[in-house]
Amino acid sequence: MSAHLSREPEVLTVGRVEVALKRSASRRTLGLQVRDGVASAHAPPQMSRELIVRFLESKRDWLEKHVRQQQAQQPHVREWQDGDLVPFLGETLTLRLVAATRVEQRGNELFVPVTDTASQLKKWTRKAALQPFTELVQEYATGLGVSGRLGRVAVSDTRTRWGSCTAHGDIRLHWALSRAPLEVLHYVALHEAAHLLELNHSPRYWAHVKRLMPGHAAQRRWLKENGHTLLG
Repeated sequence: MSAHLSREPEVLTVGRVEVALKRSASRRTLGLQVRDGVASAHAPPQMSRELIVRFLESKRDWLEKHVRQQQAQQPHVREWQDGDLVPFLGETLTLRLVAATRVEQRGNELFVPVTDTASQLKKWTRKAALQPFTELVQEYATGLGVSGRLGRVAVSDTRTRWGSCTAHGDIRLHWALSRAPLEVLHYVALHEAAHLLELNHSPRYWAHVKRLMPGHAAQRRWLKENGHTLLG
């Protein structure tokens, strides 16, 4: 027997937010979450609606804030047009949509197939960014004195992380960082290279980052507030 009691959850309105109420026999407590800009409450079957509404009302400010923030940061698939400007590693390339099968850069112009443009552009960016990303990570690993611990550098395409570093020293940076201001890209490269010293975010770890980039907090803030604009 399924633990879910109803197919369609009841929708409760709290301030300016709609909350999907989901009851389940497996629940023992009331839970609240916001994911991808959508709010939901999870409750045991016997909990009264009045109690749930009262709890949600007490969380109104929290709900409205998180729903608003997450909705604003949802990536949008961009409809690229001929002549659009594409940031790439501190430069600006002019997009040219052409009847072709592959992407080709000629000076400051980027010739991209008119069909499946976004996918083709991402594919080209991942390939073109690999060497510059690798050299940047190597530079910071050397500056930190841990170049010998650095493994493979790769370009990633995940929605949840701008970079990662494994226990084996392999580092990945997101392709969309190629569209960020150079100082932001440098910050993420340093952020991951510092994990070669400390695979955590302890005070000692941040001391290593601060040693090479005293103003790193501004780059962290830019990425948190504007990172979603790079994806598209």
